Amino acid sequence: MFPIRDHNPSGRTPFVTYGLIAANVAIFLSYWQLFEQPRAINEFFFDWALIPALVSEGRGWTGFVTSMFLHGGIAHLGGNMLFLFIFGDNIEDEMGHGGFLLFYLASGLAAAVAQYVSAPLSPAPMVGASGAIAGVMGGYLLLYPRARVDILIILVIIFRVIPIPAWIILAAWFAMQIFGGLGTPSDEGGVAYWAHAGGFLAGLAMTVPVWLRRGGPAYWSLTHGHPPHPEARYPMSRTRIPKVPRK
Repeated sequence: MFPIRDHNPSGRTPFVTYGLIAANVAIFLSYWQLFEQPRAINEFFFDWALIPALVSEGRGWTGFVTSMFLHGGIAHLGGNMLFLFIFGDNIEDEMGHGGFLLFYLASGLAAAVAQYVSAPLSPAPMVGASGAIAGVMGGYLLLYPRARVDILIILVIIFRVIPIPAWIILAAWFAMQIFGGLGTPSDEGGVAYWAHAGGFLAGLAMTVPVWLRRGGPAYWSLTHGHPPHPEARYPMSRTRIPKVPRK
């Protein structure tokens, strides 16, 4: 189960969102061939990923920034860029191009700090834009909790798209990060749960001033948690399987 689109159209072209997606894809392609050479990819991540143990030794500080533009595989990249594409345009529309870029980078930094604090002696490299994107999701939750998001559900051979309020999928995602972080030792590598949780909370907190300028609780009362503009409508394609009449 994962989101594929929302019903919250943006009012202007999200140039920064598109630029961030392009930058992440281009950077990934620049070192993609290294995955066929385990030693080379490990050396690359040693130089550019966030490695908490190195930071604790007084080295590797650049990883706090560079790590958010690196990914550990095509699926990792694709999933992150999908979430950025779905939720980034509306936050950029609300904050402006420059404001959104600063917000995105600040969320990524907060996520990296949260992961470092959770395991300062971990030798596992952390890579991925998910911490910064988690901040975008936190901001989206505060501003548009009831915006409809289409999720694709896959059950063996059953594929179905259903719309649900944004707060359900975002709150469920955040809860998964908390439970994952509590149940997984941070120094063993794998999913950077605390980076996700830290980025999400940072993004939510940094969106509070925007929400207050909109009226705070009065904004929610006015919009009932929906986007402050008509939502997008997507035609549902009909199946090509012919109906068989009952006899």
